[in-house]
Amino acid sequence: MTDRQPPLSVQELRRLVAAGEIHTVAVAFTDMQGRLQGKRFAAGFFLDDTLAHGAEGCAYLLAVDVELNTVDGYPMASWDTGYGDFALVPDLATLRRTPWQPGTALVTADLAWHDGTPVPASPRQILRRQLDRLAEHGLTAWAGTELEFIVFRDTFEDAWKSGYRELTPANQYNADYSLLATARIEPLLARIRNEMGAAGMVVESAKGECNLGQHEIAFRYDDALTTCDQHSVYKTGAKEIAAQQGMSLTFMAKYNEREGNSCHIHLSLRDARNKSVCAGEDGDMSPLMRHFLAGQLAAMRELTLLYAPNINSYKRFRPGSFAPTAVAWGRDNRTCSLRVVGHGPSLRFENRAPGGDVNPYLAVAGMIAAGLHGIEQQLELPEPCAGNAYSADYEHLPATLREAAGLWAGSKIAEAAFGSDVVQHYLRMAEVEQDAYDSAVTDWERFRSFERM
Repeated sequence: MTDRQPPLSVQELRRLVAAGEIHTVAVAFTDMQGRLQGKRFAAGFFLDDTLAHGAEGCAYLLAVDVELNTVDGYPMASWDTGYGDFALVPDLATLRRTPWQPGTALVTADLAWHDGTPVPASPRQILRRQLDRLAEHGLTAWAGTELEFIVFRDTFEDAWKSGYRELTPANQYNADYSLLATARIEPLLARIRNEMGAAGMVVESAKGECNLGQHEIAFRYDDALTTCDQHSVYKTGAKEIAAQQGMSLTFMAKYNEREGNSCHIHLSLRDARNKSVCAGEDGDMSPLMRHFLAGQLAAMRELTLLYAPNINSYKRFRPGSFAPTAVAWGRDNRTCSLRVVGHGPSLRFENRAPGGDVNPYLAVAGMIAAGLHGIEQQLELPEPCAGNAYSADYEHLPATLREAAGLWAGSKIAEAAFGSDVVQHYLRMAEVEQDAYDSAVTDWERFRSFERM
Protein backbone atom coordinates (compact mmCIF):
# COMPACT_ATOMS: atom_id res chain seq x y z
CA MET A 1 0.00 0.00 0.00
CA THR A 2 1.07 3.58 -0.63
CA ASP A 3 0.61 6.54 1.72
CA ARG A 4 -1.66 8.23 -0.76
CA GLN A 5 -3.92 11.21 -0.31
CA PRO A 6 -7.59 10.28 -0.78
CA PRO A 7 -9.39 11.81 -3.77
CA LEU A 8 -11.59 13.58 -1.18
CA SER A 9 -10.59 14.19 2.43
CA VAL A 10 -13.06 14.05 5.32
CA GLN A 11 -12.27 17.68 6.07
CA GLU A 12 -13.16 18.67 2.52
CA LEU A 13 -16.28 16.51 2.66
CA ARG A 14 -17.41 18.38 5.80
CA ARG A 15 -16.91 21.69 4.00
CA LEU A 16 -18.86 20.54 0.93
CA VAL A 17 -21.70 19.20 3.06
CA ALA A 18 -21.90 22.45 5.03
CA ALA A 19 -21.99 24.38 1.76
CA GLY A 20 -24.82 22.22 0.43
CA GLU A 21 -22.73 20.83 -2.44
CA ILE A 22 -22.86 17.23 -1.20
CA HIS A 23 -26.00 15.76 0.29
CA THR A 24 -25.41 12.00 -0.10
CA VAL A 25 -22.59 9.58 0.70
CA ALA A 26 -22.72 6.05 -0.75
CA VAL A 27 -20.95 3.33 1.23
CA ALA A 28 -20.15 0.47 -1.13
CA PHE A 29 -18.36 -2.86 -1.38
CA THR A 30 -17.74 -5.19 -4.31
CA ASP A 31 -19.66 -8.47 -4.18
CA MET A 32 -18.68 -11.89 -5.56
CA GLN A 33 -19.92 -10.96 -9.03
CA GLY A 34 -17.83 -7.78 -9.05
CA ARG A 35 -20.75 -5.38 -8.53
CA LEU A 36 -20.94 -2.43 -6.17
CA GLN A 37 -23.46 -3.02 -3.39
CA GLY A 38 -24.23 -0.86 -0.37
CA LYS A 39 -26.30 2.03 0.93
CA ARG A 40 -26.72 5.74 0.30
CA PHE A 41 -26.61 7.84 3.47
CA ALA A 42 -27.68 11.39 4.13
CA ALA A 43 -24.33 13.19 4.19
CA GLY A 44 -24.90 14.71 7.63
CA PHE A 45 -25.74 11.31 9.13
CA PHE A 46 -22.66 9.80 7.48
CA LEU A 47 -20.43 12.43 9.11
CA ASP A 48 -22.13 12.26 12.50
CA ASP A 49 -22.61 8.49 12.79
CA THR A 50 -21.45 6.23 9.95
CA LEU A 51 -17.97 7.72 9.85
CA ALA A 52 -17.30 6.51 13.39
CA HIS A 53 -19.46 3.40 13.61
CA GLY A 54 -19.64 2.07 10.04
CA ALA A 55 -22.74 0.53 8.50
CA GLU A 56 -24.33 -2.88 8.24
CA GLY A 57 -25.53 -5.09 5.41
CA CYS A 58 -27.08 -8.53 5.16
CA ALA A 59 -24.45 -11.26 4.85
CA TYR A 60 -26.56 -12.89 2.16
CA LEU A 61 -24.93 -10.42 -0.28
CA LEU A 62 -21.96 -12.82 -0.42
CA ALA A 63 -24.18 -15.89 -0.66
CA VAL A 64 -26.52 -15.28 -3.60
CA ASP A 65 -26.50 -15.78 -7.35
CA VAL A 66 -26.40 -13.02 -9.93
CA GLU A 67 -30.18 -12.53 -9.57
CA LEU A 68 -29.81 -12.10 -5.78
CA ASN A 69 -31.60 -15.38 -5.19
CA THR A 70 -30.75 -17.06 -1.89
CA VAL A 71 -29.05 -20.40 -2.53
CA ASP A 72 -27.96 -23.24 -0.28
CA GLY A 73 -24.40 -24.29 0.37
CA TYR A 74 -22.79 -21.18 1.89
CA PRO A 75 -21.85 -21.77 5.55
CA MET A 76 -21.31 -18.04 6.19
CA ALA A 77 -24.93 -17.09 5.44
CA SER A 78 -28.03 -19.27 5.20
CA TRP A 79 -31.53 -19.74 6.57
CA ASP A 80 -29.95 -21.84 9.32
CA THR A 81 -27.74 -18.93 10.41
CA GLY A 82 -30.64 -16.47 10.18
CA TYR A 83 -29.02 -14.35 7.47
CA GLY A 84 -27.48 -11.90 9.90
CA ASP A 85 -25.47 -8.78 9.13
CA PHE A 86 -21.84 -8.01 8.56
CA ALA A 87 -20.25 -4.60 9.04
CA LEU A 88 -19.26 -2.21 6.27
CA VAL A 89 -16.14 -0.40 7.47
CA PRO A 90 -15.42 2.67 5.30
CA ASP A 91 -11.86 2.91 3.97
CA LEU A 92 -11.44 6.68 3.97
CA ALA A 93 -8.51 6.47 1.54
CA THR A 94 -11.15 5.72 -1.12
CA LEU A 95 -13.51 8.64 -0.40
CA ARG A 96 -14.32 10.44 -3.66
CA ARG A 97 -16.90 12.57 -5.39
CA THR A 98 -18.96 10.88 -8.12
CA PRO A 99 -19.70 13.71 -10.57
CA TRP A 100 -22.12 11.59 -12.61
CA GLN A 101 -24.33 11.54 -9.49
CA PRO A 102 -24.51 15.25 -8.50
CA GLY A 103 -24.26 15.99 -4.82
CA THR A 104 -22.89 12.54 -4.07
CA ALA A 105 -19.67 11.10 -2.67
CA LEU A 106 -18.73 7.44 -2.46
CA VAL A 107 -16.47 5.45 -0.16
CA THR A 108 -15.38 1.83 -0.53
CA ALA A 109 -15.80 -0.35 2.54
CA ASP A 110 -14.10 -3.44 3.90
CA LEU A 111 -16.35 -6.19 5.26
CA ALA A 112 -15.95 -7.42 8.83
CA TRP A 113 -17.88 -9.45 11.33
CA HIS A 114 -19.11 -7.65 14.41
CA ASP A 115 -16.08 -8.80 16.42
CA GLY A 116 -13.87 -6.92 13.94
CA THR A 117 -12.48 -9.96 12.10
CA PRO A 118 -12.49 -9.75 8.29
CA VAL A 119 -15.10 -11.62 6.26
CA PRO A 120 -12.88 -14.20 4.50
CA ALA A 121 -15.04 -14.51 1.37
CA SER A 122 -15.09 -10.76 0.67
CA PRO A 123 -13.19 -10.15 -2.59
CA ARG A 124 -11.42 -7.06 -1.18
CA GLN A 125 -10.31 -9.04 1.87
CA ILE A 126 -9.07 -11.88 -0.33
CA LEU A 127 -6.86 -9.43 -2.20
CA ARG A 128 -5.68 -7.81 1.05
CA ARG A 129 -4.58 -11.21 2.34
CA GLN A 130 -2.47 -11.86 -0.77
CA LEU A 131 -0.97 -8.36 -0.55
CA ASP A 132 -0.02 -9.12 3.06
CA ARG A 133 1.65 -12.35 1.94
CA LEU A 134 3.53 -10.42 -0.72
CA ALA A 135 4.61 -7.84 1.88
CA GLU A 136 6.23 -10.63 3.89
CA HIS A 137 8.65 -10.92 0.96
CA GLY A 138 9.26 -7.16 1.04
CA LEU A 139 7.22 -6.63 -2.14
CA THR A 140 4.23 -4.60 -3.33
CA ALA A 141 2.10 -5.21 -6.41
CA TRP A 142 1.20 -2.60 -9.00
CA ALA A 143 -1.58 -3.27 -11.46
CA GLY A 144 -3.53 -1.87 -14.36
CA THR A 145 -6.79 -3.25 -15.76
CA GLU A 146 -7.94 -2.68 -19.34
CA LEU A 147 -11.71 -3.01 -19.57
CA GLU A 148 -13.51 -3.26 -22.90
CA PHE A 149 -17.24 -2.67 -23.32
CA ILE A 150 -19.84 -2.56 -26.07
CA VAL A 151 -22.12 0.49 -26.38
CA PHE A 152 -25.68 0.38 -27.70
CA ARG A 153 -28.04 3.18 -28.68
CA ASP A 154 -30.82 1.48 -26.73
CA THR A 155 -31.60 2.22 -23.09
CA PHE A 156 -31.08 -0.47 -20.49
CA GLU A 157 -34.86 -0.67 -20.09
CA ASP A 158 -35.44 -1.13 -23.84
CA ALA A 159 -32.68 -3.72 -24.00
CA TRP A 160 -34.37 -5.66 -21.19
CA LYS A 161 -37.79 -5.48 -22.88
CA SER A 162 -36.34 -6.76 -26.16
CA GLY A 163 -34.67 -9.70 -24.47
CA TYR A 164 -31.34 -8.12 -25.48
CA ARG A 165 -32.09 -8.93 -29.13
CA GLU A 166 -31.73 -6.65 -32.15
CA LEU A 167 -29.96 -3.90 -30.24
CA THR A 168 -28.34 -1.06 -32.18
CA PRO A 169 -24.56 -0.90 -31.63
CA ALA A 170 -23.02 2.54 -31.44
CA ASN A 171 -20.82 1.74 -34.46
CA GLN A 172 -21.73 -0.32 -37.51
CA TYR A 173 -18.23 -1.51 -38.39
CA ASN A 174 -14.89 -2.44 -36.83
CA ALA A 175 -13.75 0.80 -35.18
CA ASP A 176 -10.39 -0.40 -33.85
CA TYR A 177 -8.24 2.76 -33.39
CA SER A 178 -10.64 4.74 -35.63
CA LEU A 179 -10.91 8.40 -34.65
CA LEU A 180 -13.85 8.92 -37.01
CA ALA A 181 -15.92 6.10 -35.53
CA THR A 182 -15.16 6.94 -31.92
CA ALA A 183 -16.11 10.57 -32.58
CA ARG A 184 -19.66 9.38 -33.11
CA ILE A 185 -20.03 8.63 -29.42
CA GLU A 186 -17.42 11.04 -28.08
CA PRO A 187 -20.08 12.81 -25.97
CA LEU A 188 -20.47 9.58 -23.98
CA LEU A 189 -16.80 8.64 -23.93
CA ALA A 190 -15.76 12.18 -22.95
CA ARG A 191 -18.24 12.22 -20.07
CA ILE A 192 -16.89 8.93 -18.77
CA ARG A 193 -13.26 10.06 -19.10
CA ASN A 194 -13.76 13.49 -17.59
CA GLU A 195 -16.01 12.44 -14.74
CA MET A 196 -13.80 9.51 -13.78
CA GLY A 197 -10.93 11.98 -13.72
CA ALA A 198 -12.93 14.24 -11.44
CA ALA A 199 -13.53 11.20 -9.21
CA GLY A 200 -9.79 10.89 -8.60
CA MET A 201 -8.70 8.48 -11.34
CA VAL A 202 -5.94 9.16 -13.83
CA VAL A 203 -7.40 8.60 -17.30
CA GLU A 204 -4.97 7.73 -20.08
CA SER A 205 -6.95 7.23 -23.27
CA ALA A 206 -10.00 5.95 -25.10
CA LYS A 207 -9.99 3.92 -28.30
CA GLY A 208 -12.29 1.95 -30.52
CA GLU A 209 -12.14 -1.85 -30.57
CA CYS A 210 -13.07 -4.58 -33.03
CA ASN A 211 -16.65 -5.56 -32.21
CA LEU A 212 -19.47 -3.29 -33.33
CA GLY A 213 -19.79 -0.48 -30.80
CA GLN A 214 -16.87 -1.78 -28.76
CA HIS A 215 -14.55 0.64 -26.96
CA GLU A 216 -11.92 0.77 -24.23
CA ILE A 217 -11.01 3.50 -21.75
CA ALA A 218 -7.65 3.02 -20.07
CA PHE A 219 -6.52 4.33 -16.69
CA ARG A 220 -3.03 4.73 -15.25
CA TYR A 221 -1.74 1.79 -13.24
CA ASP A 222 -1.59 2.09 -9.45
CA ASP A 223 -1.00 -0.04 -6.39
CA ALA A 224 -3.08 -3.19 -6.75
CA LEU A 225 -5.76 -2.41 -4.18
CA THR A 226 -6.32 1.12 -5.50
CA THR A 227 -6.56 -0.18 -9.07
CA CYS A 228 -9.21 -2.73 -8.11
CA ASP A 229 -11.17 -0.13 -6.13
CA GLN A 230 -11.13 2.23 -9.09
CA HIS A 231 -12.03 -0.58 -11.50
CA SER A 232 -15.22 -1.31 -9.55
CA VAL A 233 -16.22 2.35 -9.29
CA TYR A 234 -15.52 2.93 -13.00
CA LYS A 235 -17.51 -0.10 -14.12
CA THR A 236 -20.60 1.01 -12.20
CA GLY A 237 -20.14 4.69 -13.09
CA ALA A 238 -19.79 3.99 -16.82
CA LYS A 239 -23.12 2.19 -16.82
CA GLU A 240 -24.78 5.01 -14.89
CA ILE A 241 -23.42 7.63 -17.29
CA ALA A 242 -24.55 5.59 -20.31
CA ALA A 243 -28.04 5.35 -18.83
CA GLN A 244 -28.14 9.12 -18.34
CA GLN A 245 -27.24 9.50 -22.03
CA GLY A 246 -30.13 7.24 -23.07
CA MET A 247 -27.73 4.46 -24.02
CA SER A 248 -26.52 1.19 -22.55
CA LEU A 249 -23.26 -0.70 -22.44
CA THR A 250 -22.14 -4.17 -21.45
CA PHE A 251 -18.94 -5.59 -20.04
CA MET A 252 -20.07 -9.20 -20.49
CA ALA A 253 -17.24 -11.37 -21.74
CA LYS A 254 -18.90 -12.49 -24.96
CA TYR A 255 -21.97 -10.58 -26.14
CA ASN A 256 -22.13 -12.21 -29.57
CA GLU A 257 -20.05 -14.33 -31.93
CA ARG A 258 -17.69 -11.47 -32.73
CA GLU A 259 -14.83 -10.29 -30.49
CA GLY A 260 -15.46 -10.52 -26.76
CA ASN A 261 -14.83 -7.94 -24.05
CA SER A 262 -11.45 -8.52 -22.44
CA CYS A 263 -9.96 -7.19 -19.24
CA HIS A 264 -6.22 -7.57 -19.66
CA ILE A 265 -4.48 -7.15 -16.31
CA HIS A 266 -0.92 -5.80 -16.11
CA LEU A 267 1.11 -6.58 -12.99
CA SER A 268 4.55 -5.59 -11.75
CA LEU A 269 6.39 -5.76 -8.43
CA ARG A 270 8.29 -3.20 -6.36
CA ASP A 271 10.49 -3.46 -3.31
CA ALA A 272 10.37 -1.57 0.00
CA ARG A 273 12.12 1.40 -1.66
CA ASN A 274 9.32 1.55 -4.26
CA LYS A 275 11.75 0.39 -6.93
CA SER A 276 10.74 -2.06 -9.66
CA VAL A 277 12.22 -5.51 -9.16
CA CYS A 278 11.02 -7.02 -12.44
CA ALA A 279 14.08 -6.09 -14.50
CA GLY A 280 17.59 -7.34 -13.81
CA GLU A 281 20.82 -5.42 -14.26
CA ASP A 282 20.90 -6.35 -17.94
CA GLY A 283 17.42 -4.90 -18.46
CA ASP A 284 15.89 -8.32 -19.02
CA MET A 285 13.73 -10.15 -16.49
CA SER A 286 15.18 -10.51 -13.01
CA PRO A 287 15.33 -13.97 -11.42
CA LEU A 288 12.48 -12.88 -9.15
CA MET A 289 10.25 -11.99 -12.07
CA ARG A 290 11.13 -15.24 -13.83
CA HIS A 291 10.02 -17.22 -10.77
CA PHE A 292 6.90 -15.05 -10.45
CA LEU A 293 5.99 -15.59 -14.11
CA ALA A 294 6.71 -19.32 -13.87
CA GLY A 295 4.21 -19.43 -11.03
CA GLN A 296 1.57 -17.91 -13.30
CA LEU A 297 2.04 -20.75 -15.77
CA ALA A 298 2.03 -23.42 -13.07
CA ALA A 299 -1.19 -22.15 -11.49
CA MET A 300 -3.02 -20.83 -14.57
CA ARG A 301 -5.37 -23.73 -15.16
CA GLU A 302 -6.15 -24.23 -11.46
CA LEU A 303 -6.88 -20.53 -10.90
CA THR A 304 -8.75 -19.83 -14.15
CA LEU A 305 -11.99 -19.71 -12.15
CA LEU A 306 -10.76 -16.39 -10.71
CA TYR A 307 -10.11 -15.01 -14.21
CA ALA A 308 -13.21 -16.45 -15.91
CA PRO A 309 -15.96 -16.76 -13.28
CA ASN A 310 -19.07 -17.24 -15.42
CA ILE A 311 -20.49 -19.59 -18.05
CA ASN A 312 -20.21 -16.84 -20.64
CA SER A 313 -16.55 -16.17 -19.77
CA TYR A 314 -15.42 -19.30 -21.60
CA LYS A 315 -17.03 -18.29 -24.89
CA ARG A 316 -14.12 -15.83 -25.33
CA PHE A 317 -11.46 -18.54 -25.48
CA ARG A 318 -11.40 -19.18 -29.23
CA PRO A 319 -8.35 -19.52 -31.53
CA GLY A 320 -7.55 -16.40 -33.50
CA SER A 321 -9.82 -14.21 -31.37
CA PHE A 322 -7.10 -12.28 -29.46
CA ALA A 323 -8.39 -14.10 -26.37
CA PRO A 324 -5.97 -16.81 -25.24
CA THR A 325 -6.41 -20.56 -25.30
CA ALA A 326 -2.85 -21.70 -24.48
CA VAL A 327 -1.06 -21.67 -21.14
CA ALA A 328 2.01 -19.98 -22.58
CA TRP A 329 4.07 -16.82 -22.24
CA GLY A 330 5.70 -14.70 -24.88
CA ARG A 331 7.42 -11.37 -25.36
CA ASP A 332 4.86 -8.94 -26.77
CA ASN A 333 2.97 -11.94 -28.16
CA ARG A 334 -0.79 -11.48 -28.12
CA THR A 335 -1.47 -15.15 -28.89
CA CYS A 336 -0.27 -16.14 -25.40
CA SER A 337 -2.19 -16.01 -22.15
CA LEU A 338 0.78 -14.22 -20.54
CA ARG A 339 2.48 -11.40 -22.45
CA VAL A 340 5.68 -9.73 -21.22
CA VAL A 341 5.90 -6.07 -22.20
CA GLY A 342 7.85 -2.94 -21.31
CA HIS A 343 11.51 -2.58 -20.46
CA GLY A 344 13.59 -1.38 -17.54
CA PRO A 345 11.39 0.04 -14.75
CA SER A 346 8.25 -0.51 -16.86
CA LEU A 347 8.88 -4.24 -17.41
CA ARG A 348 5.76 -6.20 -16.48
CA PHE A 349 3.51 -9.01 -17.60
CA GLU A 350 -0.04 -8.97 -18.87
CA ASN A 351 -2.60 -11.66 -18.07
CA ARG A 352 -4.86 -11.86 -21.13
CA ALA A 353 -7.26 -14.49 -19.77
CA PRO A 354 -9.74 -12.26 -17.85
CA GLY A 355 -12.81 -10.90 -19.60
CA GLY A 356 -14.86 -7.79 -18.89
CA ASP A 357 -16.97 -9.78 -16.42
CA VAL A 358 -14.03 -10.45 -14.10
CA ASN A 359 -13.98 -9.49 -10.44
CA PRO A 360 -10.72 -7.49 -10.29
CA TYR A 361 -9.96 -8.25 -6.64
CA LEU A 362 -10.18 -12.00 -7.21
CA ALA A 363 -8.19 -11.94 -10.43
CA VAL A 364 -5.33 -9.85 -9.03
CA ALA A 365 -5.34 -11.95 -5.86
CA GLY A 366 -5.02 -15.03 -8.05
CA MET A 367 -2.10 -13.55 -9.97
CA ILE A 368 -0.28 -12.67 -6.74
CA ALA A 369 -0.95 -16.12 -5.26
CA ALA A 370 0.36 -17.77 -8.42
CA GLY A 371 3.46 -15.59 -8.43
CA LEU A 372 4.20 -16.31 -4.77
CA HIS A 373 3.93 -20.01 -5.53
CA GLY A 374 6.59 -19.53 -8.21
CA ILE A 375 8.86 -17.54 -5.87
CA GLU A 376 8.50 -19.89 -2.92
CA GLN A 377 9.03 -22.98 -5.06
CA GLN A 378 11.79 -21.30 -7.12
CA LEU A 379 10.08 -22.44 -10.31
CA GLU A 380 12.02 -22.20 -13.55
CA LEU A 381 10.53 -20.31 -16.46
CA PRO A 382 10.35 -22.22 -19.77
CA GLU A 383 11.36 -20.70 -23.08
CA PRO A 384 8.91 -18.12 -24.47
CA CYS A 385 6.52 -18.84 -27.29
CA ALA A 386 7.90 -17.00 -30.32
CA GLY A 387 5.13 -17.95 -32.75
CA ASN A 388 1.42 -18.72 -32.77
CA ALA A 389 0.44 -20.10 -29.37
CA TYR A 390 -3.01 -21.05 -30.69
CA SER A 391 -1.52 -23.77 -32.87
CA ALA A 392 1.49 -24.73 -30.74
CA ASP A 393 1.67 -27.69 -28.38
CA TYR A 394 0.77 -26.16 -25.00
CA GLU A 395 -1.67 -27.01 -22.28
CA HIS A 396 -4.95 -25.18 -22.77
CA LEU A 397 -7.02 -23.04 -20.46
CA PRO A 398 -10.17 -24.77 -19.22
CA ALA A 399 -12.82 -24.71 -21.94
CA THR A 400 -15.85 -24.55 -19.64
CA LEU A 401 -16.84 -23.31 -16.20
CA ARG A 402 -17.41 -26.93 -15.16
CA GLU A 403 -13.82 -27.84 -16.04
CA ALA A 404 -12.41 -24.74 -14.31
CA ALA A 405 -14.44 -25.43 -11.16
CA GLY A 406 -13.09 -28.98 -11.02
CA LEU A 407 -9.50 -27.77 -11.29
CA TRP A 408 -10.11 -25.10 -8.62
CA ALA A 409 -11.71 -27.64 -6.26
CA GLY A 410 -8.66 -29.89 -6.41
CA SER A 411 -6.01 -27.18 -6.38
CA LYS A 412 -3.37 -27.43 -3.65
CA ILE A 413 -2.09 -24.03 -4.76
CA ALA A 414 -5.50 -22.43 -4.19
CA GLU A 415 -5.98 -24.11 -0.82
CA ALA A 416 -2.53 -23.06 0.40
CA ALA A 417 -3.01 -19.46 -0.76
CA PHE A 418 -6.65 -18.79 0.08
CA GLY A 419 -7.69 -21.43 2.60
CA SER A 420 -10.30 -24.15 2.25
CA ASP A 421 -13.16 -21.85 3.33
CA VAL A 422 -12.55 -19.46 0.42
CA VAL A 423 -11.99 -22.31 -2.03
CA GLN A 424 -15.29 -23.90 -1.04
CA HIS A 425 -17.13 -20.57 -1.13
CA TYR A 426 -16.15 -19.78 -4.71
CA LEU A 427 -16.57 -23.40 -5.78
CA ARG A 428 -20.16 -23.08 -4.60
CA MET A 429 -20.54 -19.88 -6.63
CA ALA A 430 -19.43 -21.76 -9.76
CA GLU A 431 -21.75 -24.68 -8.99
CA VAL A 432 -24.72 -22.34 -8.63
CA GLU A 433 -23.93 -20.69 -11.95
CA GLN A 434 -23.45 -24.05 -13.66
CA ASP A 435 -26.71 -25.46 -12.26
CA ALA A 436 -28.64 -22.40 -13.46
CA TYR A 437 -27.19 -22.76 -16.96
CA ASP A 438 -27.83 -26.50 -17.10
CA SER A 439 -31.51 -25.85 -16.31
CA ALA A 440 -31.98 -23.08 -18.88
CA VAL A 441 -33.51 -23.53 -22.34
CA THR A 442 -31.80 -21.17 -24.79
CA ASP A 443 -32.79 -19.39 -27.99
CA TRP A 444 -30.16 -21.51 -29.77
CA GLU A 445 -32.05 -24.66 -28.80
CA ARG A 446 -35.41 -23.27 -29.88
CA PHE A 447 -34.13 -22.14 -33.27
CA ARG A 448 -32.56 -25.53 -33.95
CA SER A 449 -35.33 -27.68 -32.54
CA PHE A 450 -38.75 -25.99 -32.65
CA GLU A 451 -39.64 -27.08 -36.22
CA ARG A 452 -36.78 -29.18 -37.48
CA MET A 453 -36.37 -31.77 -34.76
